[in-house]
Amino acid sequence: MTAQVSERLIYAGNKEISLFSNPLSLFLRQTEISFVSPHTANWRGYVGTWKIIETDGVERLYLVKLAAHKSYEEIIGLSDVFPGFDKVFAHWFTGQLRCPQGAQLEYVHMGYGSTYEYDLLMDFKRGVLVNKHARHNEVPPKKEEKDIPSFLRRSQ
Repeated sequence: MTAQVSERLIYAGNKEISLFSNPLSLFLRQTEISFVSPHTANWRGYVGTWKIIETDGVERLYLVKLAAHKSYEEIIGLSDVFPGFDKVFAHWFTGQLRCPQGAQLEYVHMGYGSTYEYDLLMDFKRGVLVNKHARHNEVPPKKEEKDIPSFLRRSQ
């Protein structure tokens, strides 16, 4: 599998950062909406831009932009999926968002598997931010050949 293009998150004074999570995926499964993959770096077929908006001391997650492949050639936007809305409160999302920060320590050619200096982790309950913290990462140890299944080892 190929490393995937990240979603985007606007946070902390309109700073746009990478988002290694897909908060729209549950909504799409529940509504049976699907998109076409335009290339191997975007198997889900869309890229969303999210924003955390504070109102009355409560921070909520909103989808503010969407570029989704209805077909290989046709790209649709937020108003096509959510008619009449310029932003959508992510009330369906309960889970954790991972935002990689700092230098890349290890590249992994699969999903969101690469390791960065630290991750900003944000926990949400029904679209409302309930906790956030940073996790400092280290360079993962190199795998020794004995740790790799025999069928994946390089032939000698």
